[in-house]
Amino acid sequence: ISRFLFFFFLFLLKPETAAVLKRTVEALMERGAVVRNLENLGERSLPYKISKHKERHRRGGYFLIDLEGPPSIVSTMMDHLGRDIDVIRRAFIKHPVSKTEECSGIIPVNYEDKLIAKKK
Repeated sequence: ISRFLFFFFLFLLKPETAAVLKRTVEALMERGAVVRNLENLGERSLPYKISKHKERHRRGGYFLIDLEGPPSIVSTMMDHLGRDIDVIRRAFIKHPVSKTEECSGIIPVNYEDKLIAKKK
């Protein structure tokens, strides 16, 4: 299992945006992904005009989904979202998993030594 950042942007009206996000997250989970976070990066002008599904787009809503899943999920989701008429662009970025340090346990403290040290 790898960790990915899934990035896509779309151009929709607000009520339709929720439906697209729900469809996308459900499709990811059906393919074995665990969605950790969904972030709306806001609506903004696209860097250039994009023609997709017989329409030209100048603005788009940007979204970032943090997920963990098998690497095979990438190609199937790219195909799936390529057919979705509401998605303009999509991209997966492999996210390096930060190593967690193991806890060495609680270091015992000798309180008697601390009390004696303060009295002097």
